Amino acid sequence: MTIKIFVTGGTFDKEYNELTGELYFKDTHLSELLALGRCTLKVDITTLMMIDSLDMTEEHREIIAESCIKAKENRIIITHGTDTMVDTARALAEKIKDKTIVLTGAMIPYKFGSSDGLFNLGSALSFVQILPSGVY
Repeated sequence: MTIKIFVTGGTFDKEYNELTGELYFKDTHLSELLALGRCTLKVDITTLMMIDSLDMTEEHREIIAESCIKAKENRIIITHGTDTMVDTARALAEKIKDKTIVLTGAMIPYKFGSSDGLFNLGSALSFVQILPSGVY
């Protein structure tokens, strides 16, 4: 069984500019997190977008939904910003009934060193394997 992971951005993947104090996006840290957690599961990672969830629109949610529908995998994790995660989950639940989809995020960027992202990703990997079809 392969688990599909869709990256959408959020605090999970933000970088910190020490000169300006700004948070920004560069690349996803999912592969680093999976290696750090010694994950041996088969996963396929696809970056759909790298945005703050406060900037997420219905068009972005449609891209996420269509990607989930088209994915050959039935077990899907979506990394997402926490501010609008519930809105995206609600939109996905209306359209997708036959797959197990777990959204996860972080309150602290991975690059800060004390992120909750590793734990949250590990939890999502566990839950996506055992939960019935639905959006969580």
